[in-house]
Amino acid sequence: MPITTAFKTEIPRISILDEHGNFDEKLGKGLIPDADLIKLYEAMFTCRRLDDVAFRLQRSGRMGTYPQNMGQEATSLGAAYALDKKDWLVTCYRENCGLFWRGVPMEAILLHWMGDERGNAMPREHYATPIAVPIGTQMLHATGLAWAAKYRGEKQIACTFFGDGATSEGDFHEAANFAANLDIPVVFVCQNNFWAISVPGRIQCSAPTVAQRGIAYGMPCMQVDGNDIFATVYAMREAIERARTEGKPTFIEMVTYRLADHTTADDASRYRDKAEVDMWRARDPMIRVRKHMEKLKLWDDKKEAALLERAEKLIGEAVARAENIAAPHSADFFNSMYLELPPDLALQRDTMQTHSLGQDPSQLANTDHLNRVTEQAH
Repeated sequence: MPITTAFKTEIPRISILDEHGNFDEKLGKGLIPDADLIKLYEAMFTCRRLDDVAFRLQRSGRMGTYPQNMGQEATSLGAAYALDKKDWLVTCYRENCGLFWRGVPMEAILLHWMGDERGNAMPREHYATPIAVPIGTQMLHATGLAWAAKYRGEKQIACTFFGDGATSEGDFHEAANFAANLDIPVVFVCQNNFWAISVPGRIQCSAPTVAQRGIAYGMPCMQVDGNDIFATVYAMREAIERARTEGKPTFIEMVTYRLADHTTADDASRYRDKAEVDMWRARDPMIRVRKHMEKLKLWDDKKEAALLERAEKLIGEAVARAENIAAPHSADFFNSMYLELPPDLALQRDTMQTHSLGQDPSQLANTDHLNRVTEQAH
């Protein structure tokens, strides 16, 4: 028998506004209204300013560590803009811009990196999960959330973010396998910033694209210019429509770059060439949006200065709320553990004791009587 082709496919790459200011009118026209584009730029700008402040907080000993979002703002922001407010946003730790757009207060992020777990108590109305620092675990959470919504007959979907290195984790493969085989409405967004901490992507993945890792599971896949807010919105809307109407997952590789160190505990200059960083700095998502708005006469230096003033005020207030938050109470550990606290644990909370006396305070009477008998004997 002759040799035939068992499978053949292609992965589309989406770019609408490039770093040179070229704008694809056919794909981009009407995609983001001018008023919304200004708000999106303001969101990226404010997130970038928070990065600067958080860096100084860490260096002055007021924060443990911090992973800057610089250069990757358009990925999560484009997704949050396209998603419904009741769709789950399941993040790792470089999606501040999308979380802020969703309504998560800035002090929540600051508290998390200050070591205060109250920063992870995301209000339910934001439909955002706590920041996930372990690599890849959040993809399973997103799949479970979307599966639960499907089981209940709801139209709610989930969107999860992870880095290129996370696609080497078993959690990614398990989540992708479940989502594709069971038709679970999840959007998998891989932020390919070319570095898994200090390990280059070419060692993590030998395939020409990270996007094709989703093909093995039968998912539609796309590669997107992740520094292009228009392209991220375009791709997300296609994936969201598929999830909403067909209940099927999509894998999106958003090609981006972290312009800062992996975290404040890292020194990326030890493993990245300056020329590479400079090349990507010219592809900054904020720079291209501002240039595009200036061409459209939507933005100028006066508006930029006013935005800086507003951003500094907002961030200063968030820092004050984070640093001046009341100290946690020991009872919080119990109250946050269960929806309805079992009686034995309620007793531990109220007595702050786990020994038998704490479990049964009525023994105090017997103890007092025993002490008096002992004293009389002496």
